[in-house]
Amino acid sequence: MNAAEQESFAAAIYDVVPEGRLFFALGEAELQVPRGKIAATLTALRDAPLLRMAQLVDLAVVDYPERAARFDVVYQLLSLSENKRLRVIVQTDEQTPVTSVIGVYPSAGWFEREAYDLFGVVFEGHPDLRRLLTDYGFEGHPLRRDFPLMGFVQVRYDDVLRSVVHEPLTLQQDYRALNAMSPWVGMTDVQKRTEGQE
Repeated sequence: MNAAEQESFAAAIYDVVPEGRLFFALGEAELQVPRGKIAATLTALRDAPLLRMAQLVDLAVVDYPERAARFDVVYQLLSLSENKRLRVIVQTDEQTPVTSVIGVYPSAGWFEREAYDLFGVVFEGHPDLRRLLTDYGFEGHPLRRDFPLMGFVQVRYDDVLRSVVHEPLTLQQDYRALNAMSPWVGMTDVQKRTEGQE
């Protein structure tokens, strides 16, 4: 977007969402809104005749564990009629729920379930908020930055019990010291040996 397009786009957004903060970076628009206003904001953006953000393309979560409101919930909106994209962001923490936007965009149902499963973000008013990609007995949320790399449990098939067994994860060794030389170091040693043989 050029400067004139950005200015008219910003004016159209501020007409319907005066409490938001709009930024432009690399030609893309990003709108930050308060958590409690997300459903009203998305409804206004969808219904505004100059914007017509009729499609929710994606909902993603970004984790910043050093912040008090550690999660950014990011809604990617698209207006096919106006050929514009808009990224809407709300911040939340681990306990405070975000209002579900299924009433605004029905496609948000799967996205919100995925965000709940992988990050633990709770969406208030979601009709079926349960795990989507991990097992029902899974502990924690695997895409959080503080989630252990190996997880908490390991799953294996036990021949004696003839069933799948979930057991606490045990690492066989604490630290493995590998003595691997750089291939270039090895090549110089070979060169020295062949030079000595001549």
